[in-house]
Amino acid sequence: MPAASLVSSAAQAFDVRPFTDKVGAEIVGLDLSRPLDDADFARVHQAHLDHHVVVFREQRITPQQQIDFSRRFGVLQIHVLKQFLLANHPEILIVSNIVEDGQPIGLGDAGKFWHSDLSYKELPSLGSMLYAQELPSEGGDTLFADMHLAWDTLPAHLRKAIEGRSAVHSYTARYRDGHNAVNWRPTLTPEQLAQVVEVVHPVVRTHPETGRKALFVNENFTTHIVGLPEDESRQILNEINAHSVGNDHVYRHRWQDGDMVFWDNRSLMHLAAGCPPELRRRLHRTTIQGDAPF
Repeated sequence: MPAASLVSSAAQAFDVRPFTDKVGAEIVGLDLSRPLDDADFARVHQAHLDHHVVVFREQRITPQQQIDFSRRFGVLQIHVLKQFLLANHPEILIVSNIVEDGQPIGLGDAGKFWHSDLSYKELPSLGSMLYAQELPSEGGDTLFADMHLAWDTLPAHLRKAIEGRSAVHSYTARYRDGHNAVNWRPTLTPEQLAQVVEVVHPVVRTHPETGRKALFVNENFTTHIVGLPEDESRQILNEINAHSVGNDHVYRHRWQDGDMVFWDNRSLMHLAAGCPPELRRRLHRTTIQGDAPF
């Protein structure tokens, strides 16, 4: 649950505008450089639960302000790739395709497969906040798939196949897939590997705040369904993934200057659509720890 506020601050006038009747909303008129009072924070929290992904428009905030706002929702998680953390602000992961002096400044291939952030941890992410720093002139979109809706519309034969089942999640499952000359994915040390041991989660999880069920497997980190033959497990996972990212389940975010996007990893998967490599892209991500899936 979100942390209680200890800050006394004035209310702000802002609007919550849903994108569609399925997923996503923009929040307009809210200045995150100012502390939110409890009533405004409660509105933001409810919008996040209702719409699963919210876009804060026209923000001008410092790294510390992003961290402080993110902490209102819970404990922040530090990414295992410490070389891509923002200097003096380890709570922020740099997501970027920029290379300087032959070295990447951030995680340049983040999100190339559909996933839920940190599903490979015992306590996966509640949500992530991604704040635009430098955007390309074309491309760079982020797609979000509603896993509640995917569960609600899952064909009967797949529901039967996964009933009561759990699946294994591994950070290194696709760690080197698509590796190229740029070392986006440096070799993990034994200490780093110890931070990302495989975990087992239910294939269908219950949202701890809303009680809604959602599929909780993804093509990036989920390796197999426990107790099924490998070929059967792979076929089921492939069918679920294809079903989950159908057009009716997906919101495509086209980034604007000043956007900060906050999504619920308990409700959604997401995917980075990519952009031409010569166009610079940089965003800052904070990640909020969630509960053990059940």
